[in-house]
Amino acid sequence: MSTQQIIGESRTTHARAIAKTVTWRGIGSFDTFLLGWLLTGDAAIGGSIAVLELATKMVLYYFHERAWSRVTWGVREAETVPAGVVAAE
Repeated sequence: MSTQQIIGESRTTHARAIAKTVTWRGIGSFDTFLLGWLLTGDAAIGGSIAVLELATKMVLYYFHERAWSRVTWGVREAETVPAGVVAAE
């Protein structure tokens, strides 16, 4: 199997989970920065808050995402398509 190994019963890879984690944290940290700046009136304080929460929430989100990838509730079974047949969209 390649370096993009499938995790557990999930059909997603570590790389996908990490990419989703990083992009979501970028959005979340920008929001935190804006709120910190608006509430304190100081962009430096807003930036400090955003930097602190960036690392902690990225790690928490990654493990949250991996835990949810193992939950089968609300996930439909993948359709099995014979080799050489293109699935209809």
